[in-house]
Amino acid sequence: MQITLTNTGKRFNREWIFRGVNFEFAAKGKYAITGSNGSGKSTLLQVIAGSLTHNEGTVSFHEGPLKENNDPTSTSNFQHISLAAPYLDLIEEMSATEFLSFHQSFKPLSITTTEVLQIMQLEKAANKQVRYFSSGMKQRLKLAQAFFCKSPVLLLDEPTTNLDSDGVALYHTLIKNFTPEKLVIISSNDQQEYNFCEEVIAIGDYK
Repeated sequence: MQITLTNTGKRFNREWIFRGVNFEFAAKGKYAITGSNGSGKSTLLQVIAGSLTHNEGTVSFHEGPLKENNDPTSTSNFQHISLAAPYLDLIEEMSATEFLSFHQSFKPLSITTTEVLQIMQLEKAANKQVRYFSSGMKQRLKLAQAFFCKSPVLLLDEPTTNLDSDGVALYHTLIKNFTPEKLVIISSNDQQEYNFCEEVIAIGDYK
């Protein structure tokens, strides 16, 4: 999956958050979108995900040399993308196992829910309601549903939020072991979250 932005811009009311973004995210590439707090890096990630509509330009998805979809909100693109972000809520009345099983009804997982929880070191909390999870455990579950989706595109917004040192080490293990075949785009201003990326996009260059 390749994603191409052409003269892409987003505004809220009369204020442009970014304009004139021309960039190609190659399949299996690793990219970071950086910038200060409030600069628009998360907004750009949401535009790529299709959860926000851009105001100008295009966002094109290429499944192969003969397939192109210019609608980032289409159902087919949704199936190709997984996203983890601090502003996405979990269903707190469910257990971790129930949540992953529910999620899998929309997007298949690459391994079993039991294996996912073992890798994420959440197996002891498999049947605990998410409402009783610590903030770090919730973040691990958010990362789990994103990393283990059968999707070629992984979008991560501040992925180590609320993680301790062991959680950060786990994050880097997930990147190394489970994303070689994925296009990964990370929104962050923390270098430890994207120091493996091949290219860095500074959102401030598109103001």
